[in-house]
Amino acid sequence: MRTVIVTGAYGAIGKAIARGMAEQGYQLSLVGRDEAALNDCCRDLIRQTGNKHISWMQADLSKKQEVKALAAQWRGPLHVLINNAATTPRTRQETPQGIELQFATNVLGYFWMMQYFAPYMQGLDNARIVNVASYWAGDLDMEDLEFKRRRYDNDTAYRQSKQANRMLTVAFAKRLKPQGISVLSAHPGDVRSKLSTNLGYGGWESPEEGAATPLYCALDPGLNNITGAYFANNRQEACRFSANEAEVEQLYALCAGYQEPE
Repeated sequence: MRTVIVTGAYGAIGKAIARGMAEQGYQLSLVGRDEAALNDCCRDLIRQTGNKHISWMQADLSKKQEVKALAAQWRGPLHVLINNAATTPRTRQETPQGIELQFATNVLGYFWMMQYFAPYMQGLDNARIVNVASYWAGDLDMEDLEFKRRRYDNDTAYRQSKQANRMLTVAFAKRLKPQGISVLSAHPGDVRSKLSTNLGYGGWESPEEGAATPLYCALDPGLNNITGAYFANNRQEACRFSANEAEVEQLYALCAGYQEPE
């Protein structure tokens, strides 16, 4: 049975992604920090899909050591990793390690999940990582990733994080291609959710419509030999943020430099 991890699976889009993977018969592991929400989501998905191979693992993805510990607990192969977890606090907050929360969760959380779970994906048939990004992207400042100089605005911080997701997709695609792992990024649809509400947006699509492109990237056999690409509306699109290799490598190096006490 093929296995998949979905982070942020109890949010509107995340749950629809998880449901789609469960309906395809995947053994599903849900990852998030809210134990009660994970348990409820797991129970709902089993009831809705009839797939009993659904479980959850609790971790705060804004904390490197928790992601590292999560990976150390994993047993067996991992065929698909879907990085979806995100947060958009309206005021600037920091993790206990002193990292701005939105950057830690939305960017470093993706980075660490790819870093620590890729070894379980090596050499598997059609192993894929899907990073849920967005067309709403931009404003990345390499000199001020954590809004220590700029005035914090959660919309600007979100746009920056989604640009970073698209750029890191290319960085990891280059590094993981020799291991047979493809890495894709996807814009989900516009769905009313806690995240979009915090950003002051509405949302007019259903969660299922929002999950369509991430699921396409995770499941479509026509993408078997594609890596480092960005998709929206089930189509590959050019990504201007990923075109500058020097900036992509600079961002990768900055993210790799974040350390926590062992």
